[in-house]
Amino acid sequence: MLEGWGAGERPVALTLYTDAYVVRGTLVTRQRRLSDIMNEAEEDMLVLADVTFDRFGHGVGTHQAPFAQVNLKAVLFAVADTTIDPQPEFRTPKVAETALIIIPPFEITGRIHLLPARELRDALQDLHGPFVPVTDATYWSESAGEAARTAPMVAVNHARAQILSPYSSADGPAEGESPSG
Repeated sequence: MLEGWGAGERPVALTLYTDAYVVRGTLVTRQRRLSDIMNEAEEDMLVLADVTFDRFGHGVGTHQAPFAQVNLKAVLFAVADTTIDPQPEFRTPKVAETALIIIPPFEITGRIHLLPARELRDALQDLHGPFVPVTDATYWSESAGEAARTAPMVAVNHARAQILSPYSSADGPAEGESPSG
């Protein structure tokens, strides 16, 4: 389905989690990082190719489509299937803090990256952007029947996150486990 890419474009496999669905597909983009794909989208929608989507926690009812438009405001968080190494020349020095993000029905633990030499309260106050990158992430949803999974990076919809707080324990659930064991 993916044909006729423009100069500098490449396909990126994405998984988008909404309130009720897991959407998997491929986006052709010039962006290199997941956070750039999500934060610098020219429209409030992404059009994916070779799409499958199903209700999470049910394991049935998978739908397939050659293309699908997904509303970014409905996306809770996004996961890229491939890891992109950061380009040193574009890096802003930041300090990684372990965090818990609650974005119902999901919980996510991982590392958020904040400006250095600031009080944590002030750094959280200055955390902006439609999608917040979280590295070394673990995400799960007991209520939706989604076992814990890990990803090198997820991009969390900042407007949909209900709580973003420091997290003192790196002992979140192991991949494939629920947090309660």
